[in-house]
Amino acid sequence: MPLSYLTRIAQTPAPTFHEERRADLMASLWEELGYTTERDSVGNVLTRITPPGTEGRPALLLAAHLDTVFDAGTDVTVREDAGRLVGPGVGDNSASLAVVTALLRDLRGTAPALTRPLWVAANVGEEGLGDLRGSKQLIEQHRAHLGAFVAVDGYLGVAVTRGVGVRRYRATFTGPGGHSWGDQGPSALHAMGRAISALYALHLPLSPRTTLNVGVAGGGTSVNSIAGTAQLLLDLRSLDADVLADLDSRAVAALHAAGRDTGVTVRIERVGDRPGGHLNSEPLLPLIREAARDIRVEVRTASSSTDANAAAPHGLSAVAVGVYRGGNAHRTDEWVQVASLGSGLKFLRRMVDLYQRRPVR
Repeated sequence: MPLSYLTRIAQTPAPTFHEERRADLMASLWEELGYTTERDSVGNVLTRITPPGTEGRPALLLAAHLDTVFDAGTDVTVREDAGRLVGPGVGDNSASLAVVTALLRDLRGTAPALTRPLWVAANVGEEGLGDLRGSKQLIEQHRAHLGAFVAVDGYLGVAVTRGVGVRRYRATFTGPGGHSWGDQGPSALHAMGRAISALYALHLPLSPRTTLNVGVAGGGTSVNSIAGTAQLLLDLRSLDADVLADLDSRAVAALHAAGRDTGVTVRIERVGDRPGGHLNSEPLLPLIREAARDIRVEVRTASSSTDANAAAPHGLSAVAVGVYRGGNAHRTDEWVQVASLGSGLKFLRRMVDLYQRRPVR
């Protein structure tokens, strides 16, 4: 059962940009099962199963991300509660890592039955400002060898077939600062406040769905000081690339205008660019639906931002599928239904089997 791996994985911290400990654990678990692992320049862990006779055929790549949204120092203890495991990151994405590890365990000795290579990755940088750097690296480096990409992430019964495009910015406002009584220079916080107000006044179409969010904002040093610096993080999303590009330009203009109008310098950095659009999932959906029927689960397609987004610019068939039931993702009381892990494993194994039975081109 994947449960034998889950607690150990979930209790190994893996903040975005600091996934090394969990990467080491995954490599160790896979090597204990008899697989050879490799690391790339960004820290992804990869194992390639290439039975004799399958060399040169396009591989199916399963990827489950290593990182969580929780900072270093977060108590990641997992506890049991009435058939659930509860703890930070126990689902997203520790449960997926546990299920793909159980899949590798079950595949031992059956690799000769594979008709094409199967690759499995534990990748970095899916959450927050990671900007999909792990999945982008995997696909950019290995595109010529891949036939399909499956991000193992999310809840059982959901298949993400359309990527939500995302642009993210860090805007830093800088002024002279000074004393709140003795000086009269412009305030960086005033400029940032003007910027936030202007951003939320921008028109957003209802269709295609488009969103804007200032998720982090702060600055200044004390109540009796004029703020010399302030900073915000901005998240822009849309289902349509042209709409996203238009919102991007309007948002950047609003940031510059806020600085100009208040006499404060603004530095804008793009810190995230997740490609969106259709993921060419059509060849994979019938396999996913059939595998789900075997465990009596109905599949719902969805739009989201996942590692599968990284495949969009490359014309590679991709999808994100979930392998557990749970809730409260990105909260410290996230939970996973223990009984669902076995179903998720059966689903993933069946999907891989069905993919292997497709005619070899």
